[in-house]
Amino acid sequence: MNQCTNAYHAMKTTGGMLNVSLTTVTIQDQDAQSYPEMNPGSYLKLSIADNGCGIPPDMINRIFDPYFPTKPIGEGTGLGLSTVHGIVKNHGGNIKVYSELGIGTTFHVFLPAADKVAETATGQAGQLPTGSEYILFVDDEKTLIDLGRDLLERLGYRVETRASPLDAIEAFRADPQKYDLVISDMTMPKMTGDVMAREIKAIRPDIPIILCSGFSERINAQTTKAIGISAVLMKPVIYADLAHTIRKVLQGTFYVI
Repeated sequence: MNQCTNAYHAMKTTGGMLNVSLTTVTIQDQDAQSYPEMNPGSYLKLSIADNGCGIPPDMINRIFDPYFPTKPIGEGTGLGLSTVHGIVKNHGGNIKVYSELGIGTTFHVFLPAADKVAETATGQAGQLPTGSEYILFVDDEKTLIDLGRDLLERLGYRVETRASPLDAIEAFRADPQKYDLVISDMTMPKMTGDVMAREIKAIRPDIPIILCSGFSERINAQTTKAIGISAVLMKPVIYADLAHTIRKVLQGTFYVI
C-alpha cells in the first residue's frame, strides 16, 4: 500500500498508469554481482511501476533513509520507504529501484519463496540452454558490460561489446553478417536502445534484437513490433531468463514484451 500510495503521489498532477505484477524468479550464482545481498534460490518479485514525475538522481540513493521525505512538506513523514525497506530486508529480500525524471519509477521487491520451491528451482540451474552464436552486447556502463560478457560467455556465446549506440552501429555496419544477435540496454546517453535498433534494422532487417529496460512504459508491444524487436527483458535481468530468451529468439520461436 505504501508503494502504491507513493506512485499515486508521483502521478497526482499529470495522471498516469499504475502497474502491479507478481512473478517467480530464480537467482543463481551467476547473478551474484547484480544481487550481492541475496542468496541463490527462488523468489517472488513484486513489481510496482508508475509513469509519474520520477525521482531526481541526487535523491535516489537516499530514498530508504529514515526521515528523508520525497514528497512535499505535509504529504509525507519520510518513514514510508524506510519501513518498507526494513520489512523486506528482515524477510531476506531486496529492493531494486529504477527511475527517470519525467518517465516514471519502478520498484522491484524480491521476497524469498518457500525452501522446497527454492531447492527445486536451484536444482535446475545446470539445465540452462547454451549456444555458440556471435552476440553484439551494448551498454553504456562498464560494470554491466563486463558482467554481460561474462554471463554470455559462460553460456558458450562469442561476445563483442560496445559502450555506446553509435559505436555499436558503426561496428555492425562494418560487418552486418558477423553477428547473430544484438542485446542492448534501453536507456543510454545520446541515443536510446529502440532508436539504435531502428538504425541496425535498416542495415540488416533480419537481425534479432533483445532490449533490456527498467521501464515497461518506455516501450510497448506496438512500438517494438513496428521496429522488429524480438524480445524485451525487464531489469534486473535474471540469468535463467536471459539464457532461455536468447535461445528462443535465435530459434525464432517467440516475441515477448
